[in-house]
Amino acid sequence: MAHKELGPNKALFLVFGVFLAAYFIPFDSLRVSRALVEAFSMLGEYARDHVLLCLVPAMFIAGAITVFLNQRAVIRYLGPRAPKLVAYGVAAVSGAILAVCSCTVLPLFKGIYKKGAGLGPAVSFLYSGPAVNILAIVLSYKIFGWQIGVARMIGAVLFSILIGMIMQMLFRKEDEERLSDERMFRYDGGKEGRTLGQMIVYMISMIGILVFVNWASSKGGSTAWDLIFRYKYLITAAFALLLLFSLVRWFSKEDIRIWGIATRDFSLQILPYLFGGVLIAGFLLGRPGHDALIPTKWVASLVGGNSLSSNLIAAVSGAFMYFATLTEVPIVQGLLGSGMGQGPALALLLAGPSLSLPSMLVIGGELGAKKTLVYVLLVVVLSTTAGLLFGIVTA
Repeated sequence: MAHKELGPNKALFLVFGVFLAAYFIPFDSLRVSRALVEAFSMLGEYARDHVLLCLVPAMFIAGAITVFLNQRAVIRYLGPRAPKLVAYGVAAVSGAILAVCSCTVLPLFKGIYKKGAGLGPAVSFLYSGPAVNILAIVLSYKIFGWQIGVARMIGAVLFSILIGMIMQMLFRKEDEERLSDERMFRYDGGKEGRTLGQMIVYMISMIGILVFVNWASSKGGSTAWDLIFRYKYLITAAFALLLLFSLVRWFSKEDIRIWGIATRDFSLQILPYLFGGVLIAGFLLGRPGHDALIPTKWVASLVGGNSLSSNLIAAVSGAFMYFATLTEVPIVQGLLGSGMGQGPALALLLAGPSLSLPSMLVIGGELGAKKTLVYVLLVVVLSTTAGLLFGIVTA
């Protein structure tokens, strides 16, 4: 899984694009200067809040999936010929358990996709990870009322399955050709003397670190969820000790070296796209509560009522904005206070957490422009439709 360097034509195109930006962007404009500050401020917040605690554990899990996870088991349960109920059920439930943001789910998506998961189940996992977030759905219920809470829960689960099935249907032939390539079947750590139980302990220890170190408060103050939040670092430390134990007892130095190489390669493939996407998103839209090139009031003025255009604008805006886990709730709350309609609010809640400009760039690097465009269109169209119908029903 070597890192691919840019070809000469792509490199020249990139240099030419940077030249055009440097030549034409009016950097002396106050709005542009403010947008540049927002771009790097957003990148700084992303680096501090998400890289070490979210992306780094996710990279190691992705590397472990590609190196050690039994490929036949992945194909059996998530392959294109696996029973649909099993494949999409596993994908949707796995994503919901992780409850990560649209960028943190990317290395995990790449890991299972490269290991032999079918396009449909892999995309279902890709959508469900950020969208089927139990705490976010509960907060939506508490803050926006039961109608939006229930609609978001049903829409997110349904969309994760529906989008995956449509993607599998549209690209079935290409996907079967991909899985018939014998080069996919390489080193399989599952054959190196580790039992299924040992592999489960190893994977659960890393997933536990990822989930609990990023556990967020429900703001309720006395719930079981907040009890876990209070002791999340102790729980994380317990999983870290479990991981250390499994590595010492069941893995050789060569296993760990190969795992490290796979993790490094994932980082080289993903991080440049993510950092570039965060910069662009920050330059255009800024951080929550901070205006950049596109003022927030412009967006708020376009998503009032329940017209087709207001729902579409909400879905598209959500798809391009970057939402850290749970931040979509206060953002939508602020937009509702500025006159946003109930339908567009749901459209943004369904499209926003599952997509972002940084994630689009990474998905495009893995799936190609055509599949990525179809995926983005499916998320936007379904979110727009759900918002429009919800607005009509609740009017």
